[in-house]
Amino acid sequence: MNIDQRLEKLTERHEALTLSLELLTHDVEGLKSIVQQDAENIRALARIAEIHGRRLTDIEGPQ
Repeated sequence: MNIDQRLEKLTERHEALTLSLELLTHDVEGLKSIVQQDAENIRALARIAEIHGRRLTDIEGPQ
C-alpha cells in the first residue's frame, strides 16, 4: 500500500467517523429532550401525589 492509498483510506475513515459523530450527537440531543420531558412529567406527578396525600390526610383527620 503506497502513501496515496494510505491517505485515501485515512480520509475515508475520517469521513465515516465524522458522520458517526454527527449521528451520535443528534441522538444524544433527542435523548436529552426526552429526559427533560420525563423529568417535567415526574415533577408534575410528584406535585399531584403531594396534593392527593394532603387531601387524604384532611379527610381522615388526626390519627
